[in-house]
Amino acid sequence: MGSLANDAQSLEQVIHKGNIAILIISISYVLISAVIILFASKIVVNPLKRLIKSAKKIAEGEDVEGEIKYLEEAKTKTEIGDLAGAFNLMTSGLRENLNEVTRQKRQIETILLHMTDGIIAFNMDGSIIHINPAASRLLKINSKDNTFDKIFKNLKLDINMEKIIYLENWTSTEQKINIDETYLNMFFAPFKDENDRPAGVMVLIQDITEHVKLDNMRKEFVADVSHELKTPLTSIMGYAETLATTEYDKDLQEKFLNVISSEAVRMTKLVNDLLTLSKFDGNKTEWERTEFDLGELVKQCQENLQIEMDKKKQKVECFVTANVPSVYADKDGIERVVLNILSNSVKYTGEGGTIKIYVGFVYNDAYIKVIDNGIGIPEEDLSRIFERFYRVDKARTRAMGGTGLGLSIAKEILDKNGGRIDIKSKAHEGTEVVITIPTKQK
Repeated sequence: MGSLANDAQSLEQVIHKGNIAILIISISYVLISAVIILFASKIVVNPLKRLIKSAKKIAEGEDVEGEIKYLEEAKTKTEIGDLAGAFNLMTSGLRENLNEVTRQKRQIETILLHMTDGIIAFNMDGSIIHINPAASRLLKINSKDNTFDKIFKNLKLDINMEKIIYLENWTSTEQKINIDETYLNMFFAPFKDENDRPAGVMVLIQDITEHVKLDNMRKEFVADVSHELKTPLTSIMGYAETLATTEYDKDLQEKFLNVISSEAVRMTKLVNDLLTLSKFDGNKTEWERTEFDLGELVKQCQENLQIEMDKKKQKVECFVTANVPSVYADKDGIERVVLNILSNSVKYTGEGGTIKIYVGFVYNDAYIKVIDNGIGIPEEDLSRIFERFYRVDKARTRAMGGTGLGLSIAKEILDKNGGRIDIKSKAHEGTEVVITIPTKQK
């Protein structure tokens, strides 16, 4: 019996020790599992969370360069093959997209920088978010002009940003202004964000100064033509009606008929000059360029005007430099130019005046220089003397039979033949005209 009791006690001790061992093993397993979980979280789960966070930042445009750098570093540290491949594919795609966006952005910035038209973009608060140099130059914007209201209130424009953005029937508008003789056309248009919500206003500024000047010249030209044709027509109609309704002696009738004939000739000359300019404008004139002696042509033109020169007892001298090469141009056109310049000198030089003509050669161009001591041209008129129908003294020019188109035609002819004309003059002192014509050598 004693022996059995001892055996039972020993078995109980063995079982107790086994339970303790199992408990220790269980605790050890739990601790090892916890360590493994923590390790896995640090190695796999945390990087995945960081990856998701990086993706969100890139999508929202926050620190794109920094997040891409992190992804590239994470790719080299992880040991998970599939995840590394995904990192590699994603980072390379993001890099390509970022490069494409950067390239497009630089292209747009370059275009805006070198545009002759001005561009200004305003956000919803009216602050400038972009402006190119052309806009600053055209509107004369300084550093203090940084909002929509400041810029356009200074220009005294009745324009409202809210109306442009929100009114359905006023989604765009145009305004024309004049700043220091510069005419500008401004186009206002709203723009929207990626969610199709109003994001601001874009303004395009165009310099239309040349268009305005050309339009004014066209209007002036039409008015001048109407006036020039109306004057002789009125005179012709008046004298013709007088002759038809009243009996006059033969001498008076002859005088009236001479006036009618003179006005008809003047009107014919005007119409012919207009037709000539129209042909030049439409490039319908066929120029027959030939080689000819410029000195001989000038002397011939002088002889044609000799009677007028003798009437006014003017002293005319012509000097032709030796060895002037032949010129290559349309002879009839150049003759018309020379006759126009010489006849102007005769008209506007008083009795007993002096006219000097020089024909020479310099730098592969033959030239004609005509110098007189006539009434001259005021300095403020020199820049406009080649405009059609422009006259320094309209009354005197019309009385002398001029149409106001002679110099315009002369300049057109020389331009078409590769030549040029320059005029220097001072009021009451005289005028110097220099014509250059290309030679055959050139």
